[in-house]
Amino acid sequence: MKVLMVLTSHDTLGNTGRKTGFWLEELAAPYYAFKAAGAEIVLASPNGGQPPLDPKSNEPMFQTDLTRRFEADAQATAQLAETVRLDSVSQADFDTVFYPGGHGPLWDLAEDKNSIALIESFIAAGKHVALVCHAPGVLRHVKAPNGRPLVEGKKVTGFTNTEEEGVGLTNVVPFLVEDVLKALGGIYSSGPDWGSYVVTDGLLITGQNPASSAQAAEKLVAELNRSTQVA
Repeated sequence: MKVLMVLTSHDTLGNTGRKTGFWLEELAAPYYAFKAAGAEIVLASPNGGQPPLDPKSNEPMFQTDLTRRFEADAQATAQLAETVRLDSVSQADFDTVFYPGGHGPLWDLAEDKNSIALIESFIAAGKHVALVCHAPGVLRHVKAPNGRPLVEGKKVTGFTNTEEEGVGLTNVVPFLVEDVLKALGGIYSSGPDWGSYVVTDGLLITGQNPASSAQAAEKLVAELNRSTQVA
């Protein structure tokens, strides 16, 4: 099993003067879920190299056993420091792709032509795509093979409007994930704010928030194992 994980390269939180990037738990929890499944993992980002970490995600209240494990894992941190450039990867080399969130993806990956084409190629090849928290917003310009929005008519979730309000960034982000998924015709649902909630619809797996990242990764592994058994 070979898994591509795509991280943001964007580090500026709108006009607030604060930093953003990827959310550590949303990388760490899936990373170790994939490792436990025996997967080979490749990390990529638009600019390559070290992607920006949202500093808030590494504050004590947001740390978990898995984020601490990742931070202490020399192999993992070395791999993170040398992400490959997104324009250099091909879906043909991978079994699946996973997008961690954080606010950064709303600015770069949502508009990145390489990311859009990559997701479209995974879907066209019949391979699963999983995204958590803000990362489902990366689907805003992604089309299904029929040319319609990928999320149209599909069950999806993502960071809720009330969660965005809870972190005080409703008027800072370029768009609200929940609003965009609904506007594109997605059948949006959510669980309680900050609780784990994951939706699967065909090849698409979406998780609501950081707490959903491990469950989303585990569902992805289960789907890949099931596909392998069927094949």
